[in-house]
Amino acid sequence: MEFGSAFAAILIIVALEAVLSVDNAMVLAVMVRPLPEHLRSRALLYGIIGAYVLRGLALLFATVILQIWWIQLLGGLYLMYLAANHLFPHKPPGISDQTRIQQEAAKSFWRIVIMINVVDLAFAVDSVLVVVALSREFWVIFTGVAIGILLIRLAAGIMVTFIERYPRLEAVAYAVVGWAGLKLLLEGWEHGSEVWLHRPELALHLSQAFFLSVTFAILVFGGLWAFRRTPGAR
Repeated sequence: MEFGSAFAAILIIVALEAVLSVDNAMVLAVMVRPLPEHLRSRALLYGIIGAYVLRGLALLFATVILQIWWIQLLGGLYLMYLAANHLFPHKPPGISDQTRIQQEAAKSFWRIVIMINVVDLAFAVDSVLVVVALSREFWVIFTGVAIGILLIRLAAGIMVTFIERYPRLEAVAYAVVGWAGLKLLLEGWEHGSEVWLHRPELALHLSQAFFLSVTFAILVFGGLWAFRRTPGAR
């Protein structure tokens, strides 16, 4: 492949990774936020390392990874649980509770890192399908994916900062997380009904265009609500 063609393919892959992974950045932000501030960047760093390894393996064994449909089911259920647990809490956390949550999260640092990578692998299934269709050159695909992963991690770090400054954004982020979880759940069921049950007619398909449209709507209207000044605020 000529350099010009390879460079163009890499740019396209990076752009697609960015578009397809808006929800991924939100997921990472809410997953690392319970951690104390000094552990967040470390968790994202380990997440980057894990993502590079897992995405590389996923690209090398694309035909195999697409058979592991239950990863998407588990990832989707976990994200929906995270969203429901935050948006419909049994008891609203106070200041002391938030401190306790961070202390407990610090103790489960490696569990959070592992879950970041499991969820990333669940998101990787669709990403693999898209980028493999664009190019057959492994180094071109992996370069584009690697740059895309780095941008996603940077976006997640920025998102955590915004959530700290505008607390209402956390509810918006969890709404996106829940929506992303539903998407993964349906995609896992779609793959499972075809691969395992051999009953493609049972598949419940959620188009990428519809998913992105709803995600955009959540971000826009949720952002307007999150950035709005509360009554009495200066």
